[in-house]
Amino acid sequence: MNKKAIITGIAGQDGAFLAKLLIDKGYKVIGADRRRVDSNYERLNDLGIAQQIEFVYFDLIEDSIIFDIIRKEQPDEFYNLAAQSFVKASFDLPILTANVDAMGVLRILEAIRIFSPKTKLYQASTSEMFGKVQQIPQTEETPFYPRSPYGVAKLFGHWIVKNYRESYGMYACSGILFNHESEYRGREFVTQKIVEKAVDIKKGDNTPLVLGNIDAKRDWGYAKDFVEAMFLMLQQKDADDYVIATNSTTSVRDFVTLVFNKLKININWKGKGLNEKGVDSNGKVLVEISEEFYRPAEVDLLIGDYKKAKEKLGWAPETKLEELTEIMINHALKRKSLK
Repeated sequence: MNKKAIITGIAGQDGAFLAKLLIDKGYKVIGADRRRVDSNYERLNDLGIAQQIEFVYFDLIEDSIIFDIIRKEQPDEFYNLAAQSFVKASFDLPILTANVDAMGVLRILEAIRIFSPKTKLYQASTSEMFGKVQQIPQTEETPFYPRSPYGVAKLFGHWIVKNYRESYGMYACSGILFNHESEYRGREFVTQKIVEKAVDIKKGDNTPLVLGNIDAKRDWGYAKDFVEAMFLMLQQKDADDYVIATNSTTSVRDFVTLVFNKLKININWKGKGLNEKGVDSNGKVLVEISEEFYRPAEVDLLIGDYKKAKEKLGWAPETKLEELTEIMINHALKRKSLK
């Protein structure tokens, strides 16, 4: 295609999958990375594309570098995937979260508006903006009710994209992505935490997995499927916002059970609340609950309706949760066998 795309968050799960997708389509991919010198490009190396990416130093809290890169590169497409994306940490780092996840989006929009108005922008919005859900399932028209500094900051980013699109005629859109996981998910996220610990237990670890609210329900999809939707959003005639989800929901408890069962470990749940435990057939404690991992304000249920994306983008999720779980487990087993 001979197109040029900038991806922030290039070293993360979504950035790696998206970079692979674009490179395979003939794009020149520029990886915008705030830790260029000491970054971990494990995901990009594993996908075999690290050497095909041009890396530039980029930080969402620094106006000058954002303006300079966009003015110099004049990209056809800009995918903003970078964020302070750990929800629990946003309660400890609310100001940083707002500066990166909210004001960072505005800085990018201003740079594109002034220096590269033909650039198409994709902004990574999040289902956490729905928070205390007002409608089940959630659609593009569902009222927002964020329950964390992360959700609030992302909501600003979402609305400022819409505002710039309507005010300046910019091609700027947001993907309201529900939880999406993969073999490259960061270890600080609950699905990967569960998979990693379950594999360790399978290999002989005698310490339990410690979790917070296992009653929370999430709509979990595969990140590799979801980046296809990001790409499709920027190929349309008109910019718009889309929910990207699977329209199914699973509790954390049921995800834990699924993972342990895939590893042929029987798990039974006993007790309630903070006293609930997951034990094997011999009574060995596999899972414990700790108040430490509860959020100050919980999000109990997320489930997204992707009907609009299916109708307008021709997109639908391809990977079921059971298959996704197997992908994550097999990758963890392989990685740990090499250590």
